[in-house]
Amino acid sequence: MNIQRTDTESENRAESGLQCYVVGGAVRDRLLGLKVSDRDWVVVGSTTEDMVRRGFRPVGKSFPVFLHPETGEEYALARTERKISKGYTGFETHSDPTVTLDQDLLRRDLTINAIAEDKNGELIDPCKGSVDLKNKVIRHVSDAFEEDPLRVLRVARFAARFNSLGFAVHQDTCRLMSRIADSGELETLTAERCWLEISKALQTDSFFRFIEVLRESSALEIILPEVNALFGVPQTKTYHPEVDTGTHLLMALRAVQQETRDPRIVFAVLLHDLGKALTPEEQWPKHRGHEQAGIEPVNRLCDRLKVPETYRRLALRVCELHLLHHRFAELKPATMLKMFEKLDYFRNPTHVEDFAIACRADLRGRKGLQNRPVPQTRLIKQAAQCLDSVDASSIAKQITRDHDDGSSVGEKIAEGIRRQRLAALKNLKKTWAVESSE
Repeated sequence: MNIQRTDTESENRAESGLQCYVVGGAVRDRLLGLKVSDRDWVVVGSTTEDMVRRGFRPVGKSFPVFLHPETGEEYALARTERKISKGYTGFETHSDPTVTLDQDLLRRDLTINAIAEDKNGELIDPCKGSVDLKNKVIRHVSDAFEEDPLRVLRVARFAARFNSLGFAVHQDTCRLMSRIADSGELETLTAERCWLEISKALQTDSFFRFIEVLRESSALEIILPEVNALFGVPQTKTYHPEVDTGTHLLMALRAVQQETRDPRIVFAVLLHDLGKALTPEEQWPKHRGHEQAGIEPVNRLCDRLKVPETYRRLALRVCELHLLHHRFAELKPATMLKMFEKLDYFRNPTHVEDFAIACRADLRGRKGLQNRPVPQTRLIKQAAQCLDSVDASSIAKQITRDHDDGSSVGEKIAEGIRRQRLAALKNLKKTWAVESSE
């Protein structure tokens, strides 16, 4: 099966006579039998002037990239790169009609991303990427890999994306990644670039592998030091048979992705126990108050990486409230209501389900307890239904009729609604008590 173009594309005068090839992810994913959604092209033997004359729209800032006038796909002139300064932007690019396809492919990061396909479906594969695809190996193209620190995160992301297919990172590539981490180059990465790679990894089905690969290459302590600090911190064996907090985190990340692919929820699980890294060693293996202690490192991490607010809000709620979820049946009605209020349930009911999914992953991310029942799910749903049964609108209308002075009606309405919600939760707890005694 080749990457075929439509007749309209083939006959389009914009491409007539152009020596162009599909490259990178489109070829790789097609060879893996995965869906190909976007295609990138490399053009050999052309110039910027020629591309513009054909109707291509230039969009590249640091090197010549163009958008096709009809398909909108990206076409880049073949180029070479030379490292001239620190960081992922510290490259000088060279592009002219003499640059060959092989030269362009040899500058790429991984062999599996350095395969091209011509218009007839023939592969051009100087780095033997198709062999690595067959053998399920993630391998760097050359030692020039070491010049771009962003590639450390990209390798970890590909390891996560292709983990379910059985891919592993080649040991020589791991070695180069460690050298990059030791060199200080990772510190040159911008928050935006780091978050882009992390957010893409969060959308894979094996985000835990992203964390593992970064840790194996000593990059986790630079990119996510708050997460790295969890490894080696012990927990009470009664509740955490796996003991190590970092091990628990990886297990919880596995558990959450058995339920959801929502990257916000996966991110919340990633940060839910950050407070445990702050527990003084003399208090180990107990971690009293780690929920509150975790709020500051969650905010610090989100500030540093410029994490979107929707991610931050859920992460903070899970960090602060996950123990209330675990002890939900024991909570007083006022504490139950406070939990729902902090989750903003009355404005957005879906927040409770997102929270509950993350908390279930925390409970199941424990050695030997991966399939444990979570009765809290049923109880929280019952409490939500109980709260929904309180007719806030009727209460507001009644209080408005009874108090026409207007000065404190809003406060009285809020008090009245809250009082009825507490009464409903008290009745629910009585029901639970009767059920448990039968």
